[in-house]
Amino acid sequence: MDIEVKNRIEEILKNPVVLFMKGTPDFPQCGFSGQAIQLLEASHASYAYFNIFEDPELREALKEYSNWPTYPQLYINGELVGGCDIIIDMYNKGDLQKALASVDAVAES
Repeated sequence: MDIEVKNRIEEILKNPVVLFMKGTPDFPQCGFSGQAIQLLEASHASYAYFNIFEDPELREALKEYSNWPTYPQLYINGELVGGCDIIIDMYNKGDLQKALASVDAVAES
């Protein structure tokens, strides 16, 4: 992996919560990214996002960086949480909300 791309990934991951997704929160470009956004919104999450379609080089490098082949990819505190299925499971168990609260990423509702 190119060191410059790796540094860009690590810079993005300095945000407490980051969703690498297809599209944007206002216009998700796949159903899984849309579901992930809905769950973050339902959890009142404060989060950053990155549209992987805007940077094909980063999109490919992130798969290697995370050892996770698909999108979306949710990171909390710089650690990969997982994709849509894991986000759904965590939300249903209340674990997503706890993880977000642990990094102070829950907005006042």
